[in-house]
Amino acid sequence: MSIHEPPAGFGFAVPPAPISHRFTVEQYHRMIEAGILTENDKVHLIEGFILEMTPVGTPHAYSVDAIQEVVSKLLTPGWKVFVQRPITLADSEPEPDVSIVRGTGADYKDHHPRPSEIGLLIEVADSSLALDRTTKARLYAAEGIPEYWIVNLIERQIEVHREPFGDPPTAAYRSLATFSAAENVPLNLSGHACGEIAVASVLP
Repeated sequence: MSIHEPPAGFGFAVPPAPISHRFTVEQYHRMIEAGILTENDKVHLIEGFILEMTPVGTPHAYSVDAIQEVVSKLLTPGWKVFVQRPITLADSEPEPDVSIVRGTGADYKDHHPRPSEIGLLIEVADSSLALDRTTKARLYAAEGIPEYWIVNLIERQIEVHREPFGDPPTAAYRSLATFSAAENVPLNLSGHACGEIAVASVLP
């Protein structure tokens, strides 16, 4: 028996890289309306791509519920709290854990909150921390969301991002303040001080 080198090109072909496709917000809405995407599809639109959402664990769920409860007590008339409801951006439709928006629930019968209607977005982060610090921060800054909080369950702190600037893909927040579990975070909406939130009160 003789052994020879296989000819060039012999063997299994390397499959081509998968082709990704960007969708507009309008196309994404049409897929929902047509039933192509349903409530059972745990996805959201991020920068034109339909991505699976990170499953929510018990500590995450507890923190979201605690935030809603404490924030609701501090809000002045003219603001509404939404929990894990989509917001509509230029090329994305994420579902922040908590959104504080202008008006009442009745104002959003026919559309999701848009950037001009949003005062504060809050994401609770454990396994999603890297995404929330990078992609989500860039998205929200690019849309001019005035304030963005990350409730960091891993390091037990709240990271407050303010002063959005720039355009995609380099948009960011100029200011970052970190509040430990022993501190309180001031809640400000449109320059109005609503009160303070004890970081420990929203951590599991």
